[in-house]
Amino acid sequence: MLLHLIAQQPRHGYELIKAIEESVNGTYSPSAGVVYPTLTLLEEMGYIRVQENTGDSQRKSYEITDAGREYLAENEDAVTELLARLASRRERSEDMPPQVMRALHNFKYAVHLRLGGEPLTTEQANAFAAILDAAAQQLERL
Repeated sequence: MLLHLIAQQPRHGYELIKAIEESVNGTYSPSAGVVYPTLTLLEEMGYIRVQENTGDSQRKSYEITDAGREYLAENEDAVTELLARLASRRERSEDMPPQVMRALHNFKYAVHLRLGGEPLTTEQANAFAAILDAAAQQLERL
């Protein structure tokens, strides 16, 4: 997906995160811990390179290489399938009631805040898992 997006236009990591998030109507946002190592790997594989003349921005902007275009062409079916899945996810999210979307965003934010802080103790991890399990069970019973 990252290579496909960079093929459309040069981008930096944050732009890629936002483009993926927008493609699924905000229902998923890849973490920087996934995107930036993947960009490094794509660069090491010779599929992308840091764009020259990036202007005043301190962010690295990436552009696709000929090898990257060739790789995309060779894997066109997989890219097409991935884009179709993302479009389907976007369509489903557009039908989602706004109060459910709001609640999902609140949930993701709360999880991110708690797991992004101090590591959980064993007791906290057990309580965290129990809350998630209880919520899942309640949703299954709806």
